[in-house]
Amino acid sequence: MDKGDEELIRSLLDEDFELRKHYREHENLDRQIDRLNGKAHLTPAEEAERKRLQKLKLAGRDRMVDILKTRYSGARAAGA
Repeated sequence: MDKGDEELIRSLLDEDFELRKHYREHENLDRQIDRLNGKAHLTPAEEAERKRLQKLKLAGRDRMVDILKTRYSGARAAGA
């Protein structure tokens, strides 16, 4: 997701419930990952959790990009 996509997503949050849900989940996952990354050492369970959170975050990002492609392809082209 590039900077233009992020700006477009933020501009659509008020009108697109699904996009807003994925965006907020993405931010929440980012905070959880940052919290784990801030630790000097991770236990094997924490490392597994970090990887799980990263996969969820990536899946959410992919879903947001898919929403942009399917619902807002004209807006993406105009913003590019």
